Amino acid sequence: MFRLWAKIFKNNRMLRDTVICDSNKDTRTHKIFHALDEVCSQFDLERPLWLDANIREFQEHAKTRFYNDSFIEQVDFDYLEIQMLEEDNIPFT
Repeated sequence: MFRLWAKIFKNNRMLRDTVICDSNKDTRTHKIFHALDEVCSQFDLERPLWLDANIREFQEHAKTRFYNDSFIEQVDFDYLEIQMLEEDNIPFT
């Protein structure tokens, strides 16, 4: 089971969060992109741009933050954070 946790923060407070679960047999990358699409749909956001820093952070820590510079439109929060909770029955801590 693949689980991704997404959170929106403003002024060091979490405004919203959601957990996306995916049990299909797709690749890890496709699951991440599909989960991010679902998060953006739930939060009524455009899909953020993956900058080099986001890719590195996610590969190293299974977690990254998308700041204002990752969005083309203006957003009313400080950052969107995504974090891998579980991948193929391997929990992340």
